[in-house]
Amino acid sequence: MTAVHNSQHRGARKRRFWIAAAILLILALAAVIVFRGIGRWLVVQDELEHSDAIVVLSGGMPQRALEAARIYRQGLAPQVWITRPASPSESLAAMGISFEGEESYSRAILVHEGVPETAIRILAPVIVNTADEERATIAEMQATQASRVIMVTSPPHTRRVRTLWRKLAPVGLTMIVRPAADGFDADHWWRTTKDALAVVRETLGLLNAWAGLPVQPASH
Repeated sequence: MTAVHNSQHRGARKRRFWIAAAILLILALAAVIVFRGIGRWLVVQDELEHSDAIVVLSGGMPQRALEAARIYRQGLAPQVWITRPASPSESLAAMGISFEGEESYSRAILVHEGVPETAIRILAPVIVNTADEERATIAEMQATQASRVIMVTSPPHTRRVRTLWRKLAPVGLTMIVRPAADGFDADHWWRTTKDALAVVRETLGLLNAWAGLPVQPASH
């Protein structure tokens, strides 16, 4: 009787072992799939439609401005708006050092690519993050009675841009998100520090957005 009991006990332990091993294997495979696929998942884009303005989000020079100019030349919007990121210009000016903000260079790129200066507008608020950029865009849309904009950003940033818009924009304001080709390798993002850092940053940014933006910038 004891031998039968021991045999049954060993059999039950083996079954538990193999069940646990199977679960661990499934979890490991799922982790690999998520790891490899997150780069592609971060990149989203909408079909282009005629809009009131094209918005160039800060960062990613010159690719974002180049993509905005390309869309402008297609006649899809009459204006290009540029956000104004925080810069050390005031601190440097106090030392007698001139500094042109990123928005100035984005404007120069747009002009170089055939966008008339009269069609370019630099939005007034100084921004420190994507949420600020979208709030500035929303405020400009409301002030000018615009209903739709095309927002240009880097590929891995597109999903967060769309997520934030859905949280921040009132009903009736539409945003089309478009990635600007910048060399991001969505299929092999872990191979370079640039792409890996972008994926980590965007993943953390999405978690913050989904949580209701509890983590705010240090200063505005």
